Amino acid sequence: MIGGVADAREDRRTARRTEILDGARRCFGEFGYEGATVRRLEEATGLSRGAIFHHFRDKEAVFLALAEDDAARMADTVAEQGLVQVMRDVLSRPEDFDWLGTRMEMARRLRTEPDFRQRWLDRARELSSATGQRLRAQKEAGRLREDVPAEVVQVYLELVLDGLVSRLAAGYDTADLSAVLDMVEDSVRRRD
Repeated sequence: MIGGVADAREDRRTARRTEILDGARRCFGEFGYEGATVRRLEEATGLSRGAIFHHFRDKEAVFLALAEDDAARMADTVAEQGLVQVMRDVLSRPEDFDWLGTRMEMARRLRTEPDFRQRWLDRARELSSATGQRLRAQKEAGRLREDVPAEVVQVYLELVLDGLVSRLAAGYDTADLSAVLDMVEDSVRRRD
């Protein structure tokens, strides 16, 4: 019975953490990192600051947990379908990724705060690793162009993802971006 109680507690803890992250994702998406004050996080989650910070040390920890969760989800997609599919998911479900617009705000912190930069990079490493593995597998299968190293293709695709996120964060029209992603995908395929 003790195991069942512990399991139930862990299930409640996981559900509460998910609830906080879902609200925080909306809050960061709407107000940006700086604008997502503790009061706004409370409103978005429907929880008190005590409940939020029982699960997370501070606002930065909430933000980094979002980065970690999304990196894991995107890494799964990359492993199965590639980084361009992640970009297609961003286009088709922008509400699931709108908090990524805060990456523009984060650029300053990444440049000026070494501790934050390291924590952010630790979260992003999973996605980068999955992308590298997928590209190596595609190259071995003869699907990736041979004239460019897989590492260069990876940087290229990551730059396209950053540009896509920036464009969405700025509120540009996304109508033609699916065709752009078709072109990006075609540009990395092997040519016979």
